[in-house]
Amino acid sequence: MSDAVRNRYSPDEVSPPGETLREILHERGFTQAELATRTGRPRKTISEIVNGKAAITVDTALQFELVLGVPAAFWNAREQHYREHLARRAQEDDLARHVSWISKFPVAEMVKRGLLQREASKPGRVRELLAFLGVSSPEQWTELAALQNVAFRKSTAFDVDEGSLAVWLRQGLIEAERVPSQPYNREAFMAALREARALTREEPGVFADKLVAACARAGVIISFVPEFKGCRASGATRWIAPDRALIQLSLRYRTDDHLWFTFFHEAAHILFHGKKLIFIEGQRHEGDEETEANRWAANALIPKPEFERLRKMRPYSKAGIRAFARECGVSPGVVVGRLQHEGLLPHSHCNDLKRRFRWSRELDTRRSRRR
Repeated sequence: MSDAVRNRYSPDEVSPPGETLREILHERGFTQAELATRTGRPRKTISEIVNGKAAITVDTALQFELVLGVPAAFWNAREQHYREHLARRAQEDDLARHVSWISKFPVAEMVKRGLLQREASKPGRVRELLAFLGVSSPEQWTELAALQNVAFRKSTAFDVDEGSLAVWLRQGLIEAERVPSQPYNREAFMAALREARALTREEPGVFADKLVAACARAGVIISFVPEFKGCRASGATRWIAPDRALIQLSLRYRTDDHLWFTFFHEAAHILFHGKKLIFIEGQRHEGDEETEANRWAANALIPKPEFERLRKMRPYSKAGIRAFARECGVSPGVVVGRLQHEGLLPHSHCNDLKRRFRWSRELDTRRSRRR
């Protein structure tokens, strides 16, 4: 939400335009009957306008301009502001009835991240959530969520907090809309993926900007958004326009092997699967699309011939893993993660070869630390 919108003044009370009309008639020494005669409007209409029961139409405003010398633009603006005030007051009453709705969402986390104001009334909080989610009412949100669920392909072994997931996805979309990109080009994206594979050996301060820029040139936006409690999503893929895709990453598992496998898994969805689907990755992957994405990601990071060579290198040592990673052109953490996934290395072994990431105070991926 922009500061201009957030700080816009909205008075508690706005008087009807008829009060201004009454004051002007008094100043001019006109009666309501005389104004009716001069404008050709029924006396009843003039009386209803003065008493706030009828609106000043555009035609009436033009007549008031001729008779009273007050510009029509003034009357039109006065009427518009008053009607907007009435509509907002009615909306506030409606929002107050939906205060319980905000409990579906991670409000405290959103406030902490600056997505919502720290001080807000409960109806004001409902309004903020609606603005963040891009809908006009809780009912419209329910309808939109039902439509989106049809397109979801969720792969998770845990229960998901739907409100947290919705906020995480929405934040990714909002951030993606600020990123310029070229139209999607499959060949350019494949080139970006080849560059990404080499970037697995770099620190976040190096790979983050390069990865984002390379993919944007291919029409794919990369958005790093920390997960919200209960979201349980490590990544998501969706097309946000016919020629523009979004890969959203949460760093849920905080290690380079998980980050890069998730990225290449999401890339596979863009390369091979439908544009109408929203793929959300958790821990367990089921279905043909997920199986295909898993297989492609694994082979993209460590091609089959290279993995067969790795398989024969047992027993594994840290020195051997580092040497293989250097020859293969990927990070040692990616190699360890693949060996652990294939059951060739215990999950308790060689984890110090993985690079661990953390979010900085600004929720930036460009800072990292070693375990």
